[in-house]
Amino acid sequence: MQTYIFDDNDIEWHAVRAQGAGGQNVNKVSSAIHLRFDIRASSLADSLKEQLLGMRDQRLSKDGVLTIKAQRFRTQEANRVDALERLDALIRSASYRPPVRRATRPTRSSQRKRLDSKTRRGQTKSMRGRVDY
Repeated sequence: MQTYIFDDNDIEWHAVRAQGAGGQNVNKVSSAIHLRFDIRASSLADSLKEQLLGMRDQRLSKDGVLTIKAQRFRTQEANRVDALERLDALIRSASYRPPVRRATRPTRSSQRKRLDSKTRRGQTKSMRGRVDY
């Protein structure tokens, strides 16, 4: 599992106030983080940029800027780490290539076994009919 190292110029950080309950502290402290990652201007490989830009994700703008809002934790530092981890996971999922499936043919022996089992099963079922004396 490859972890991507991002250039500081690729990522733009903004501290914003978190949504939801939090008591009196929520109106004073900007603990949530908006991470903005410009895919086109990043230092990633061109093929990876195309994969990311081709994704259908609501966090991706038409300009090719990916916005991740992290507000799970109470501290700005923890939310910053969370946003980076989510960006890394998104890039890893875009870079995943499933292995190529090579078509194979069944062996003559396996074909014969299959047909023999079908014949035996058919004979068993034919014996279940009405008995005439």
